[in-house]
Amino acid sequence: MKTYIALLRGINVSGQKKIPMADLRKLLAEEGFNNVKTYIQSGNVIFQSDLKDEITIAERISKAILKKFGFDVSVLVKTPEDFQAIFEASPFSDEALKKSYFMLLFDKPKPELAKQIKQLSTSEEQFTITENCIYFFSLNGYGKTKFNNNFFERKLNIIATARNYNTMLKLLSLSAES
Repeated sequence: MKTYIALLRGINVSGQKKIPMADLRKLLAEEGFNNVKTYIQSGNVIFQSDLKDEITIAERISKAILKKFGFDVSVLVKTPEDFQAIFEASPFSDEALKKSYFMLLFDKPKPELAKQIKQLSTSEEQFTITENCIYFFSLNGYGKTKFNNNFFERKLNIIATARNYNTMLKLLSLSAES
């Protein structure tokens, strides 16, 4: 059995796409996933599976949610090793890192689109775009920036889901316990 981390995009936000975590854990257990744990209400799941392909696992979770709850949810599945590599690749200093966000990408962004918006990065709002993550730091906080997850999704024409530093750390910790 291999451990995985699944990130569900856009659930339980402003009353939209509501999924109680107990119901999500039960659904994933019924789908054959083992040792299912969730962290906070925003769609962070750690589990084990005999399946080896992250895309197949993500599709299975997404289809189960559609069938059970009646709405489409984008699901990103990573191994703890991939998650750790993304976390460690952050370009920020230790001080900025603790206040940073990780926008994990469902697909690789087109280089020409990434290049177009890269010039918008400033000393107060810094971001680095890689093939699997946008590392973002705002001196004034994520809630006050125009460079949010939706901004990057529109500009790069991709799907992404954002997690802060503390959530990334907690998911790594929980996946190490599995």
